[in-house]
Amino acid sequence: MAHETDEVDRIVGAWRAQRPDLEFSPMEVLSRVDRLSRHLDRARREAFTRSDLEPWEWDVLSALRRAGEPFQLSPKQLLQQTLVSSGTMTNRIDRLVGRRLVRREDDPADGRSVLVTLTEDGRIRVDAAITRLVDAEAVLLDSLARSDRDRLAALLRKLSLGFDA
Repeated sequence: MAHETDEVDRIVGAWRAQRPDLEFSPMEVLSRVDRLSRHLDRARREAFTRSDLEPWEWDVLSALRRAGEPFQLSPKQLLQQTLVSSGTMTNRIDRLVGRRLVRREDDPADGRSVLVTLTEDGRIRVDAAITRLVDAEAVLLDSLARSDRDRLAALLRKLSLGFDA
């Protein structure tokens, strides 16, 4: 069986011919990761759009949904999970309140603080979006056997741990 080639093989082959003095194995890996990232981004945007959500809305709503019952977090906890500025988070919460996807509630443990709570409509939308997202991601990985997926996940985890430290 002939070895299948892709666009990255063509690009790297051309570079090797021009610059045989360089090691191109990093490009072979990371150019493919970059190309796959674009496909994933498109699939995610489509899943979110079909659930009438923007990607930033997904970030906030999914953080609340993952928190479990009663689906609420403080604005500070949301900041830590979404990695945006305080002003940006306030704006996002305001817009989500306006869409009735979340509500602000007084924190019973601290009367000066608020909690952001996922509404029923917010939960329905985020649940629909995650269902669509995992279905779309499964399609992207359809050509890999489960054992290959597991091996790839382990390798990517190993690589990403160096960046997450």
